[in-house]
Amino acid sequence: MLFNTITFAVFLPIVLVLYWLATQRNLRHQNVLLLVASYFFYGCWDVRFLLLLVFSTALDYYTGIRIYEAENKKHKKWWLMTSIGINLGFLGIFKYYNFFVESFADGLSLVGVPTHFWFLDVILPVGISFYTFHGISYIVDIYRDKISPERNFVNYSVFVSFFPLLVAGPIERATHLLPQIRNKRIFSSQQFNDGLRQILWGLFKKVVIADNCGVFVDDIFNHSGQQSGSSLVLGAILFSFQLYGDFSGYSDIALGTARLFGIELLRNFSFPYFSRDIAEFWRRWHMSLTTWFKDYVYIPLGGSKASKWLNVRNVFIIFLLSGIWHGASWKFVCWAMINALYFLPLLLSNKNRKHLEIVAYDRTFPTVKEVWQMVATFMLTVFSRIFFRADDVHHAFAFIKGIFNETLFTIPEMVPTRVLVLIAIFMGIEWSGRRNGYAIAHTLQKAPKPLQWSFYYGIIFAIFYFSNSGQQFIYFQF
Repeated sequence: MLFNTITFAVFLPIVLVLYWLATQRNLRHQNVLLLVASYFFYGCWDVRFLLLLVFSTALDYYTGIRIYEAENKKHKKWWLMTSIGINLGFLGIFKYYNFFVESFADGLSLVGVPTHFWFLDVILPVGISFYTFHGISYIVDIYRDKISPERNFVNYSVFVSFFPLLVAGPIERATHLLPQIRNKRIFSSQQFNDGLRQILWGLFKKVVIADNCGVFVDDIFNHSGQQSGSSLVLGAILFSFQLYGDFSGYSDIALGTARLFGIELLRNFSFPYFSRDIAEFWRRWHMSLTTWFKDYVYIPLGGSKASKWLNVRNVFIIFLLSGIWHGASWKFVCWAMINALYFLPLLLSNKNRKHLEIVAYDRTFPTVKEVWQMVATFMLTVFSRIFFRADDVHHAFAFIKGIFNETLFTIPEMVPTRVLVLIAIFMGIEWSGRRNGYAIAHTLQKAPKPLQWSFYYGIIFAIFYFSNSGQQFIYFQF
């Protein structure tokens, strides 16, 4: 079930009515309703994978209790490793088995060793990377004595499978979400209206920006051998806007939908295209994944307290894991290593935490230097994402080779004027709202009501006018 479809537009109001009217007085009934709705939502993709989701949930629920009740550190660690091993085992089988077997076979063939390996013909369960990380963070936090295990199986199941975040995040933490599930939620019209605004903005990002960019991106990347260098650059730039509109749009819809139920999810994006260096960009892009790797991999490896060279090693490990997390392909490894190399000069010069506040926080416009920094950072991400979007590594290198020739300085064959105008309007609204949780959180809040409603109806009109038949979200494949 996609957020940008009529099916979801029918599903959500029904669940909301039952949640706030039929079950409002009973927290347990509310949580049971959320669990049933979440399983139905997930089952719409493929009901067979519900068993895997339930098994993963039961595994971490049980091992969390066993870790907490273990008599000594050795037993705690045994249960921890058992849970992590099984979780990563399932993730590895469904997502990485064929990739590693094929890579191993290719390596052996290079030295003349014939191979006949068995490959799996399986579908990747949607959302498996996200709910697996939910469970791992939960049991690790219990092992570290940060939290006590959740004894109510329904409550824990809602934490893992809450439908707004189930298939593409944000990656939640038990310390943040479980207390909200345990405690009674009280309806707030202000929170409800804020959730509707964020859903509206998320739909605009997805339907108006991402899907319309995607039409030209697909055409350029699918026929990259026949495109001029300038057209290839345009395609790479449009893909970055497609990816941002698609994924941050999903996150806005997820956060807004959760807010309708009185639940606050972790923020996932903080205007990353206004970043002044790569370090700032990664603090603002897919924040729940970035902080997950920091807390559960980077810091245990020594973090920034280790020696400089170990610190460099840790950064490369984090980026490598991030690349592999995104997909079982060498193109994602290349994308990750490029970003690690981008990060390295900032790390070695101790400038990786230079820009912590949003750009021009107390000013209307950025300085010339800040504009240059933002453009340079954006173009670095655009280049690395050629690997992210290309079919494979060979396609990425061919794409890059096609850029650097005499046609780079010509006018692109196709100039999607309408899309470029929409992007300009979109970025203008994002800039004006960059100090807030999302761009239109407080837009025109002090303006007369007719002007406010004209603005919202304008967004609704754009969503319907530029709709492109409910295209799937990019991050569902991860």
